[in-house]
Order: sequence, then C-alpha cells, then structure tokens
Amino acid sequence: MWETITHWGGWGTVGTGAAWVITSCLLIAGFIGCIIPILPGHLILLFAAVAHRLMLGREGSGMEWWSFVILTALMALSQALEFAAGAAGTKWFGGTKWGAWGALLGGLVGMFFFPVGLIAGPLIGAFVFEKCFAKQELKPAAVSGVGSVVGTVAGMGMKLVIGIVMILWFFIDCFWVG
Repeated sequence: MWETITHWGGWGTVGTGAAWVITSCLLIAGFIGCIIPILPGHLILLFAAVAHRLMLGREGSGMEWWSFVILTALMALSQALEFAAGAAGTKWFGGTKWGAWGALLGGLVGMFFFPVGLIAGPLIGAFVFEKCFAKQELKPAAVSGVGSVVGTVAGMGMKLVIGIVMILWFFIDCFWVG
C-alpha cells in the first residue's frame, strides 16, 4: 500500500530541492510549535517526516518505516507528559489527589485561554480543587497550585526536548540509518 501511495502521480513531480524546502519549513514550524503551545508542534514534525517520505520515496528520503513508529511514540509520550506534568507538580509539592485532578482539568480548560490559561489553568484548578474537595487550608492549597505551575513549566521543557529529539531522529534516519 505504501508503494501505491508513493507512486501516485502527484508525488513524482516534486524535485529533491523542493522536497527539502517543504520538509525544512515543516520542521521549523514544528519546532516553533514545541515552544509556542498553540501550534501542534510534534504533530507537524511527524507530518514533516511523512511528507518527506511521500515526496522522495524510500530511496530518496532514506527514511525507514519504523522511524514513523518511533516518531509517533515520541509524539504520544510528549502529549502524555504535557497533560500529566501539572498534576505531578501538584503531588510533588504535597498536594492531594484532588489537587492533581484539579491541575489536570485546569490545564485542559486553560488551553482555550492561551497564553495565560496555560499557566493559570492548572494553578486555579489545583487551588480550587484543594479548597473545595480536599478541604485544605489556604496555604496548602496555594502551595499545591504553585506546584502545578512548576510541573506545567517542566512539562513544557520536556515537550521542547522531545521535539528536538524528533528532529534529530529525522536527520539521523535520513542520513545515517536509512
């Protein structure tokens, strides 16, 4: 099936130079998306690899099929870490399971209020859940909320590192493995 897709008439008209320009633009956009959370950076990086393989074929791209499995696994890991990081920070700072759930829910809601919501969402979620459901005093609830912010920022850092690993893996596979 892969050969049928790559031999479709539209892909054969793309030259090597144009393919690398398109791939480079997608890789740059994906990297920027790893820094600016409004863009799906890791998905764009995966799409860059797929488009590169489709435009140049197996021999021209140097990409192996299992590279897509590795890139997809890295993308999934990044998403899981992003959602769990705020909750982990809350727990690390001594919050309860309610605070962790609040940070997770606040992070999901906060995505819709970019850019402030990315930090404020987990903070408010952890604080409110600690106060309302865990019946914590003001200070422990606030510490739990701060922990969610620390975890969220750490999660953003991990996303950036995984994005860099994805880009490096793409080049390693194109030039050394494949």
